[in-house]
Amino acid sequence: LDNMKYDHNLFKVKAGQKVTLTLKNVGKQPAAAMSHNVVILQQGTDVQAFGAAAIPAAATGHIPPSMSTDVIAHTKLLGPGESDTITFTLTDPGVYDFICTFPGHFGTMNGKIVVEP
Repeated sequence: LDNMKYDHNLFKVKAGQKVTLTLKNVGKQPAAAMSHNVVILQQGTDVQAFGAAAIPAAATGHIPPSMSTDVIAHTKLLGPGESDTITFTLTDPGVYDFICTFPGHFGTMNGKIVVEP
């Protein structure tokens, strides 16, 4: 299923709660053409600017070094059948964006984490 979508695009968690997230790439296309990751961004990050900066950042798994302070946590870039698990804690209430930074994906592969007090 190479749909360029996450199966969940909205999570609600409590501030300070430890979150464990597993991403599994269920697609079949080769990694060079269709890899995926999850990047949790700080509140207020310009998603369009981050996504654009990620395109040329192949050497760093499409995580732009110039915007690394905007990243809370991220999985590895995953090819078909691969998975990765990350654990993180969001302490401030609000809304956090998450995206896939493989070139061209963040427009449809995105979501939000709502952190409640």
